[in-house]
Amino acid sequence: MSTATIRLLPRALRFLRGRTRVLLLMGGWSLLESGHTFVSGYAVAKALDDGFLVGRTGTAMAWLAVAAVAVVLGGTAGRGVFRGLADLVEPLRDALVRTVVTRALDQAVADPARAADTAVVSRLTNQTELARDSFAGLVLVARSFVFTSAGALLGLFSLAPQLLLIVLPPLVAGLLLFVATLRPMARQQGAFLQADETLSAHFGAVAAGLRDVAACGARATVMGRADGLIDAEARAARRLAGWAAARCLALGVAGQLPVLLLLLSTPWLLRQHLTAGTVLGALTYLTQALLPALHTLMNALGSAGTRLLVVLDRLTGPPGQTPRSGPTAADHTDSGDERPDSGYGNAASEPASATPRSRGRTDPTGPRVELRSVTFAYGPGAQPVLHDLDLVVEPGEHLAVVGPSGIGKSTLAGLITGLLPPTEGTVRVDGRPPNAPGPLPLSLPEPGPSRRRVLIPQQAYVFSGTVRDNLRYLCPDGASDVAVAAAAQAVGLNPLVSRLGGLDARIDPTALSQGERQLIALGRAHLAPAPLVLLDEATCHLDPVAEQRAEQAFADRPGTLIVIAHRITSAQRADRVLVLDGTRATLGSHTELLDRSPLYRELTGNWQPESAERSR
Repeated sequence: MSTATIRLLPRALRFLRGRTRVLLLMGGWSLLESGHTFVSGYAVAKALDDGFLVGRTGTAMAWLAVAAVAVVLGGTAGRGVFRGLADLVEPLRDALVRTVVTRALDQAVADPARAADTAVVSRLTNQTELARDSFAGLVLVARSFVFTSAGALLGLFSLAPQLLLIVLPPLVAGLLLFVATLRPMARQQGAFLQADETLSAHFGAVAAGLRDVAACGARATVMGRADGLIDAEARAARRLAGWAAARCLALGVAGQLPVLLLLLSTPWLLRQHLTAGTVLGALTYLTQALLPALHTLMNALGSAGTRLLVVLDRLTGPPGQTPRSGPTAADHTDSGDERPDSGYGNAASEPASATPRSRGRTDPTGPRVELRSVTFAYGPGAQPVLHDLDLVVEPGEHLAVVGPSGIGKSTLAGLITGLLPPTEGTVRVDGRPPNAPGPLPLSLPEPGPSRRRVLIPQQAYVFSGTVRDNLRYLCPDGASDVAVAAAAQAVGLNPLVSRLGGLDARIDPTALSQGERQLIALGRAHLAPAPLVLLDEATCHLDPVAEQRAEQAFADRPGTLIVIAHRITSAQRADRVLVLDGTRATLGSHTELLDRSPLYRELTGNWQPESAERSR
């Protein structure tokens, strides 16, 4: 008996004891339903021996009529069985759903960083329904086999006890052979469900960082990892199918061999003074009752039974250890993401009057970003999110973008990175479209999006691998250990790296807080060769001190930097600030905008208390 069976057995018994009335009711209906099993073979034998073979057609038809009536009564009893089945399986499903939801909520409250555990979706939908359907099917076939076998064996005994000597040995041998395959099948079923959950969790993580993956040209890497997980699930499914095929041998021994032995033994049975009707009645019991019930039972136990055991073990087993949140996780979780149907009006550009400082460099490096008369809407009939916007970001400049939630800040980042095509106007990065092939004029050896620009969104993408692999993810030519260590030091990642066990420690993304994932993504972007970096609220889950250090690291890094600001301090650190307010765009320094932009003054007033409070 497996560990899962030992652990689940007491719960199963408690569940069934609480529904004794339902079980007794189903047993009574099943007994009535199985009555036709006994009558069928017995009536055939009597119709042949006492009717057709002796010329009494009326007697034969009467016995056949008795068999027909028994079939009708059995079908009527089947309705009662299904009514009882609903009272048995629906409470199980409800209990499993409550267990999954309760554990997911408890985990989310204990560790908000794991609130988006997408494996819960598989448990709540696919696995709970698997448990419900498997349990229902198992109950039906188990009680059917028990009562059908009892009726058939009793009928065989009533016809001639010698028949049991032929039928029982192969039947028992086949059942024992089948039982021997259940445990390995359960293991393979568990491996298949684990592969399914892993694949579901991977796709959930990719979906959360999809914009990051697309902007950085990491499609091939992500697709390769997904293909590996898909292949792993396919291998698990094939191994499970192999063990399922082993049922055919057991079914042949238990189901087909008794029929063959009965036919081979017919001359001997006739010499024992058994009649032709008795042999035909025995054959009826085997082919019309026992064999179909046995076939259904083996299929159910081999698939539904092992599946039910594994699923119940996963759904009701001890919960995993709750991962702790890192010290960089912030309480503030206002995403500020804009929505395509936000309803904000046109944004007309205002020419820039401020000269960029380029962070004081005498020889600034980085691409020049230029938007000319750019309009964008999320559909032909939708109101534009951005309208006729003109913007130039000079090489090496540090630009902050601010505005109310839903105004179009992330849309602007999507346009600059090439994730979104403008409805009207042009977007150029060093004179080329953002997704244009070919190297930038920065002595980059090969073309490629990850060499041109990096976008880090609010939902950072971290994959299962080493810390080093995650940091070098956007380095097509790799990166030296010195460069990796320097990037980690620059963004303040070293404490987290030490806690995880070093650069070669493997990462479980679900065990990281949102702030920790953002730090790893920031270190990855800092190490990347791309000369253009866009941070779309990429520090929103860091505390103000950690955010300042990370932004300063990018300000000191060669290249052009565009920051979708989460706090007003981000705007204060920038060379220039772009204010999007739904009717026009205003560009200038922090000091200039306090005089020129009422919205910026309002945003500054709203942000300052939050910044001061969170800094304490």
